[in-house]
Amino acid sequence: DLLVYPEEGNNRKSIAPDVLVAFGLGKHQRSSYFVWAEGKPPDWVLEVASRSTWKRDLNEKRRAYAAMGVREYWLFDARAFSREREGRPRAKKGGAYRGSTPPLQGLALADGECRPLEARLVDGERTIRSEVLGMDVRADEMLLRFRDVATGRDVRHWPERDAEAERAEARVAELEAALRRRG
Repeated sequence: DLLVYPEEGNNRKSIAPDVLVAFGLGKHQRSSYFVWAEGKPPDWVLEVASRSTWKRDLNEKRRAYAAMGVREYWLFDARAFSREREGRPRAKKGGAYRGSTPPLQGLALADGECRPLEARLVDGERTIRSEVLGMDVRADEMLLRFRDVATGRDVRHWPERDAEAERAEARVAELEAALRRRG
């Protein structure tokens, strides 16, 4: 957890986002994120809902990030997919986001206002554009998928990258063996 401290001198007031992105800062190891020392709040924040945090994520944390000046706040309820697979409705009482709220939400926080980012269908999937990241974001079962708007390519997850690397290594070994046989 990287604690974010919004007020200088107030060590009791902190918040721990699940994921944060802050552009334009130097690359160095941080044990905490001090807004006044960094010169700005994070640009983008994601909270992943759980049974014990959903109310706080939806209410308290959203207000705190808006007051801090975070530009986009995202909420993801991966449990909605497991509930649907089990034949239970996503909106079951006690679930992360009640009503017909989708498992992925993007909110623009500006001038004290909280405006939902528009969802649209891209290749048949509900997708939300993050202007801050320059990416389209969609929920794919228990994962979030990010597509670079500039290139149109998906950002691969580590297991996908590992599998791709293994396939490439196997292909190189196969070609080397074929060359030795010809040799």
